[in-house]
Order: sequence, then structure tokens, then C-alpha cells
Amino acid sequence: MTKDQLLPDEIIANKIYYIRGQKVMLDRDLAELYGVETKRLKEQVKRNANRFPERFMFELTKDENDALRSHFATLKQGEHSKYLPFVFTEHGILMLANVLKSETAVEVSIRIIDIFVKLRETFADQTEIWLQIERLKGKLDNQDKNMEIVFRYLDELSERIQKPPEVVPRKRIGYKSDDL
Repeated sequence: MTKDQLLPDEIIANKIYYIRGQKVMLDRDLAELYGVETKRLKEQVKRNANRFPERFMFELTKDENDALRSHFATLKQGEHSKYLPFVFTEHGILMLANVLKSETAVEVSIRIIDIFVKLRETFADQTEIWLQIERLKGKLDNQDKNMEIVFRYLDELSERIQKPPEVVPRKRIGYKSDDL
């Protein structure tokens, strides 16, 4: 059984969060996937801090961490790490595989990057679908307005047909023989 069969995409995708406008993964989830302790992962990051600028990795604030913890009802205060977690962007995950230097880290990182790419493609496809829907809505709105005008004209026409205008006798023009 290959690593791909052991680790379904859904498991990895469920460990991707949207924080500070970026798709990221938590240090503890990456440590689990890479088969290392979170403590060791963080040590490597700190030793290679110059490889992890803010756009690759950042530490969660207490509020962000509390909000994230509220998503997991099973986590109890104080039961897990007393340190705030690091989160890694797609580029940070790739860099992390380089500093961990294990075969597992490289394989898992490639899988994670593939999933990030799939998510980006799915989002782009959905965005295009939404844009097409909005264009159709605009066309339908215009057609609704045009249909409204057509129905108004039809209503006026049907009123004229049902109630023809009164015919007023016309006065004769010219010489009248009765007047003599």
C-alpha cells in the first residue's frame, strides 16, 4: 500500500483552515502527517527562522487560537499545548519539508501542495460559475423589463379591442343642401 492510499485527500483537506485571509495548516496537524512530534517540528522552524517569513508561517494570536479551539468540542482548556500554534501557508509547508529532511515529510508535502492546488482550481471553477450566473441574472432582468413593456402594450391593445372608441358623428364639410 502506498502513502497515497494510506492518507486520503479528504483527511488532509479537512486540516486546512482559512485564517487571516489565507489557507493554512496547523503545526500539530503537519507534525502528525509528517510523523514527528510537534515540539521537534517547532524546534526545526526556530532553528531555520530565516526560511519562514510572515507570508510562509505565523503564530496564532490567543483570540485566533481560542476561536479555532471552539470548533473542536473535544478539546479541553489546558489539555493540549500551552504554546500558541504556528500555522503554515502553502509555501511554508514546502519549506518545512526542506528543513525536516525526511522522506515522509517530502512525500506528504507534495500531497499537501497537490491538494492546495486542487482547492485553488475548485475555487476558480466556482468563481467562474458564479460570474456566469450573475451574467445570466443581468440578462434575465433586462428580459423581465422588456417582457413587462410587451405585456403593458398588450394590455392597452386588449382594452382598445374590448372597448372600441366612441364614434362621434362627423360634421359634414362643404355645401349643405338642407340649409337652403
